[in-house]
Amino acid sequence: MASAWVGNRGTIRDYPSFNASRDAEAIRKAIRGIGTDEKTLIDILTERSNAQRQLIAKEYLAASGKDLKDDLKSDLSGNLERVMVALVTPPAVFDAKQLKKSMKGTGTNENALIEILASRNSKQMKEVSQAYYKIYKKSLGDDISSETSGDFRKALLTLADGRRDDSLKVVEHLAKKDAQILYDAGEKRWGTDEDKFTDILCFRSIPQLKLTFDEYRNISKKSIEDSILSEMSGHFEDLLLAIVKCVNSTPAFLAERLHRSLKGAGTDEFTLNRIMVSRSEIDLLDIRAEYKKHYGCSLYSAIKSDTSGDYETMLLKICGGDD
Repeated sequence: MASAWVGNRGTIRDYPSFNASRDAEAIRKAIRGIGTDEKTLIDILTERSNAQRQLIAKEYLAASGKDLKDDLKSDLSGNLERVMVALVTPPAVFDAKQLKKSMKGTGTNENALIEILASRNSKQMKEVSQAYYKIYKKSLGDDISSETSGDFRKALLTLADGRRDDSLKVVEHLAKKDAQILYDAGEKRWGTDEDKFTDILCFRSIPQLKLTFDEYRNISKKSIEDSILSEMSGHFEDLLLAIVKCVNSTPAFLAERLHRSLKGAGTDEFTLNRIMVSRSEIDLLDIRAEYKKHYGCSLYSAIKSDTSGDYETMLLKICGGDD
């Protein structure tokens, strides 16, 4: 069965002459030796697909009686450890944990919630919700409900349920009808009917929304983004804009997130690590192309100037090349 987490524009693919027990043994030696051999760990983990890393972890457990993730945690630290552990985590579990981290402790990291929920498809979200419940014995929806409110909460819950239509079929008269509904709910009236925006932007398929946004421009003479910016506010506005950006181009949206995580004072490693790992087998090549197009330098060079040491080496290997 095709995985919901593997596309054909990733930088990491299945390693051709893969041997799980040989890799597990090499990793065991790298961890057990005097001082950790980070180079071996980086080389193996960044050159195997997630499915292959799961097989390595299985072999590792069989041979050593230990959990690979736990050994990496106790042997490494900081961002290098976080990325290594992320790489050996199944994608749906990784997203579930990132969502939990976004809602844990004081204050909610709305940006991370928005990024994950706006950019994942229904099949992925269903798997993430299942993983979330399995790990935390609590539904993702319950946690989102207790951490957010209002229209923002409602839209997040719809996305978390994975209820977006994922067909590729486009119905022209529906696009016209939806565009008119959005226009009537926003630009045309005094006060905005937010529910209509949530219903259309969170349920309709991506190709359907593309056409709807074109029709919207015909009716209102302005883009859906401009209308959202003038009609909405706060996190709800941020979420709707993120959805529109993902409809137009998810790689461009994620390139923008990466750019934000790398520019200015201090690096936002939480975002950087998440996007590099979670898109490495889906569309990181396209994200790289968008990054170069919009920001005038390669993602590779931006990471290089903002990180250092083994952490830098690891991210650059995931990045897979300079543009």
